[in-house]
Amino acid sequence: MPRAPDGVWHMFYTGASGAGGAPMQRIGLATSEDLVQWEKQRDFPLIAADSRWYERLGDTDWPGETWRDPWVFPDPGGDGWHMLITARANHGPVDDRGVIGHARSCDLVHWEAQRPLSSPGAGFGQLEVPQVEEVDGRVVLLFSCLRGQLSASRRRNAGTGGVWAAVSDSLLGPYDVAQARPVTDDSLYSGRLVRDRNGDVVMLAFHNQGAHGFVGTIGDPIPVRWSTGGWLETVSHDVEAERR
Repeated sequence: MPRAPDGVWHMFYTGASGAGGAPMQRIGLATSEDLVQWEKQRDFPLIAADSRWYERLGDTDWPGETWRDPWVFPDPGGDGWHMLITARANHGPVDDRGVIGHARSCDLVHWEAQRPLSSPGAGFGQLEVPQVEEVDGRVVLLFSCLRGQLSASRRRNAGTGGVWAAVSDSLLGPYDVAQARPVTDDSLYSGRLVRDRNGDVVMLAFHNQGAHGFVGTIGDPIPVRWSTGGWLETVSHDVEAERR
């Protein structure tokens, strides 16, 4: 949740309309000066999927229009703001159109859609709750996708779905999602990288599947590290204790 130079907090959210039985997703904005009282911005949607690059409702038999999960961060060079979005490309096999949507703004209020920062055909029907961060000097894109939303070809090789990570050369991509690897199985979902009080990067995620089905509670922070092969991985509490 970014804070503008004037001190106003900006919270971006997803709104959905179920008209016709299929959800159409749009991104909105609420602002606050104290994180207690919030005011919705009247211009809604703030930004919608642009058919030049993105699939729209009715283009395929995919259930609904995918345009959600905004992740906003400042431009590394100080030139405004960027938004990553769960989106789908307007071409390719229906089960393999998932991309990282992109939008830009100079003031956090007025946004313009841009070309996606990844390519379809990477094996994902959708790449949910994207986030890009630096971990120990390396850039990683984090997103979530369950096995049922993988393309048929990737499902043949993937034992499960969950939280995925792809290494990148830049915060602004392009992201090679085809080389993404799972960080967790489907017991966890919607992973987010944050820093704890010691400044160490940890992952927060919600418990997705348990013994009795969907759980939905947020778990304890999970330490992460780079593996010897160069992939982001979680660290068990036992291993972390031994390391310290």
